[in-house]
Amino acid sequence: MPDLIDVLVVGAGPTGLLLANELGLAGIRTVVIDQLPVRTGQSKALSLQPRSAEILHSRGWLESIRTYEHATVPSGHFGGIRLDYSVFDTAFPFQIGVEQADVERFLEEHLATYDIPVLRGRQLTGLSQTAEKVIAIVDGHPDISAKYVVGADGAHSAVRKLTGFGFPGRDARIQLAVADLTFSQRPAGISDQWELPTTGGYLLPLRDGVHRFLFGGSGAPQTPVPIEEVQEAITAAYGPEAVVGEVRWASRFGDASRQADRYRIGRVLLAGDAAHIHLPAGGQGMNLGLQDAFNLGWKLAATVAGWAPPGLLDTYHHERHPVAAAVLANTRAQGVLTVPDPDIQALRAMVTDLLADPAANRRLAGEISGLDIQYRMPGGDAELLGRRMPDRTLADGSQLADHCRLGRALFVSDGWKERSYDGRIDPLTAAVDTAFLVRPDGYVCWAGDRAESLSAAERHWFGAPQHMRSTVHIGS
Repeated sequence: MPDLIDVLVVGAGPTGLLLANELGLAGIRTVVIDQLPVRTGQSKALSLQPRSAEILHSRGWLESIRTYEHATVPSGHFGGIRLDYSVFDTAFPFQIGVEQADVERFLEEHLATYDIPVLRGRQLTGLSQTAEKVIAIVDGHPDISAKYVVGADGAHSAVRKLTGFGFPGRDARIQLAVADLTFSQRPAGISDQWELPTTGGYLLPLRDGVHRFLFGGSGAPQTPVPIEEVQEAITAAYGPEAVVGEVRWASRFGDASRQADRYRIGRVLLAGDAAHIHLPAGGQGMNLGLQDAFNLGWKLAATVAGWAPPGLLDTYHHERHPVAAAVLANTRAQGVLTVPDPDIQALRAMVTDLLADPAANRRLAGEISGLDIQYRMPGGDAELLGRRMPDRTLADGSQLADHCRLGRALFVSDGWKERSYDGRIDPLTAAVDTAFLVRPDGYVCWAGDRAESLSAAERHWFGAPQHMRSTVHIGS
């Protein structure tokens, strides 16, 4: 290992692995460490939301991940109340049922493309930083020096604690349990289709006869979930005819809700569950972390490479902190709606009626799916500014997403000559009403038809160019 690497990623879950892939794509020398000796193989999260599907597709990775798919879920839900994803301009108006373990498997294997190692069984025990680097103490030894460290090491993040990030919020008030199980005796009433959750626990079919069962747990946090407890809950929900054969994996969790007060201290940053924890309601957790990584990756790579404009890395906190805060708020609300209290069920009935209104449904569907994210950006009030650019067919018949594989920004227009910006921005021709500048994470950071405002946006997001050819407008 070099004396000084570019980035140390702590945590080999989906967030850390996607970030490492983004850094590898940009040629950044990266090392991933994880305290577990091997991948757990536990299913954990079960689906990719539409926005996560879009970002993985834009790098050409989704197709391989979908080989593990066990269901396509046509809608989302808010506390078990159906949300319609079909109203959005996206190639993926649905959830893709794929287990977290399979997402991790692909992302870790893909790191070999960039010769990025994942060092397992390595415990981070200390962290200190200077103006030039961060020194990580691993297994009691000052083992790794890096220009930057990213903590993607989960809810109990060592990086967060060792660096001194604040983590305000509240502890869990309720405890739940989850188990992946098989049946030795299964009644006919248990479906093989994905269904919306109910307040009394619910089953989701995975594959090979395995079902995910979520129920109200009675044990203390972080204690084992015995098969007897699972059987008792299954009997209560589905009757004595349902007999558990094997519990493949089980865990307890609660509705703790906390968020780091900032996502960066000097050369140390947080992402995923290290930055925010919440009730896993609506299938948002893994997806929130993946989108953190996608937002951070190109900005951190630009900073390491030396071309990032001042303040670029700080936009990671400014953009992603509000998104996670909204998720914490909606998961707290969903948690309330599932409490089996008569007054709360009356509230639930009212919310169900409200979500029958298309506008209300769309608002929550956009938040849960990630499709309505709009970052605050300078440069006017164009409708798409700060939003992710929808996929479009280009003049040569290709799709916009096909040109995102290299992780560079795109200049999309139908009337501007070829434009060069130090290999940071690729020009594309498409049938669009106005020109767009699209960041490497797919979000529109400029829209218009004036060369001077375009140049200002390029400098704001991509720094000062060393060499740049002139721009000539040739459209009307």
